[in-house]
Amino acid sequence: MIQEILGRVSGGHDLAMSEMAQTIGSIMEGEWQEEQIALLLTGLSAKGETVDEIAGAASAMRKHMTKIPTSKTGLLDTCGTGGDGSETFNISTAAAIVTASAGVTVAKHGNRSVTSRSGSADVL
Repeated sequence: MIQEILGRVSGGHDLAMSEMAQTIGSIMEGEWQEEQIALLLTGLSAKGETVDEIAGAASAMRKHMTKIPTSKTGLLDTCGTGGDGSETFNISTAAAIVTASAGVTVAKHGNRSVTSRSGSADVL
């Protein structure tokens, strides 16, 4: 399956939503090597990701996410993306604090800085 998917994507062919979901699911299960993942992501970027591919990837990731039980509704998540290499300021944590002070329930998560000046964990 891996070589077939890599061949199709590197050839500029789009994947169906179900194919992308299966692909990302198998990546998250540890079935792909880092080099294969890099080839997949490079191929997707080169041809341009489709709505179906993004939706399929999101669907697979949701199946693997850690669900946090809560009785709250209307939660706001202000996770930053990081990794832009621009040494930018961590604005998502400041936005979470301002939003929470206005009465919104915020689910804030994050990590230490990798490429920027500060990650959410560094700020908190």
